[in-house]
Amino acid sequence: MATLPNPLPDPAAAGLDLPPGSLVDATLDGPWHEPLLWYADGAADQGDWAGLRAAGRRVGLLPVLVTGGQRDQWPEAWDLSPDSASYPGDHDPEEVLAGYWTDYADDELGDGANAAPADGANDELGDGANAAPADGANGEPGDGASGAPETGSGTGSGSAGAWPGLAPVPAREAAEDPDTAAAGIVAVVADDADLWLGGTRMALVPARRSADIPAAIGWTGAVNHENDVARLCAVLRSWEDRYDARVVVLGFDTMIVSVGRPPATMEEARALAAEHYAFCPDNIDQSPPYDLDAYAEKAVLDQDAWSFWWD
Repeated sequence: MATLPNPLPDPAAAGLDLPPGSLVDATLDGPWHEPLLWYADGAADQGDWAGLRAAGRRVGLLPVLVTGGQRDQWPEAWDLSPDSASYPGDHDPEEVLAGYWTDYADDELGDGANAAPADGANDELGDGANAAPADGANGEPGDGASGAPETGSGTGSGSAGAWPGLAPVPAREAAEDPDTAAAGIVAVVADDADLWLGGTRMALVPARRSADIPAAIGWTGAVNHENDVARLCAVLRSWEDRYDARVVVLGFDTMIVSVGRPPATMEEARALAAEHYAFCPDNIDQSPPYDLDAYAEKAVLDQDAWSFWWD
């Protein structure tokens, strides 16, 4: 996936002065021919991000926080599969989302009845930001929770309707540089990581843009939804362009994305919520209140971070 020579086999030769850490080449099919990522041995500190971003970017490395979750699953135990990832630029994001919508939305939003995970979703990233389950693993059915999402925006019970198309670029201007916005979310996560993510560590990945990080390492956290993570990365690229999004946290099956220019109106938020549903149905199907309009208001409107988890 990396389009520049990978400096990870010899960081010092690339001029990188990294703290103690580990190089990961473990995949489902045995060791990869080169390291897929480096991550620190110690817990992430909010001040580490800017330095790693500046040092890594000039040699083709981008930072991301990695989390082991409460099950202590760090990247060498993530079932990475770089052979399964194609190139994100080979996929059209709208075609990808429309395909997911056709495959999932009518069955799930129309007739499905999925239960919530026992621990639900956290709200640690700010007012209403929907966070991933703390253990970064599969959710368990909650007591008595059932019912498919219902909405008032053309995706209610009975039929999800036709794919509504890509959401428009928000009318608002970005308040700050996307990487500055990402650093702000990283600071929040790193400050409270032990409470709700089970700890985070700084990592560097050979990738040219943030959206490509999952494909660059062959991340398989969404394998029950999509076998080729590059298709999800094509959508992340589109969100980079429209919403100044950055991938800032990865776990075994969780992802957090910073958002520099979030939707500012409910109309914009509802349109984007449909994309979120296609991208990650479990965010709605298995998280209260199982309602796309409520999700749009709580987790999309004016939110500077989006969280995703796949069962």
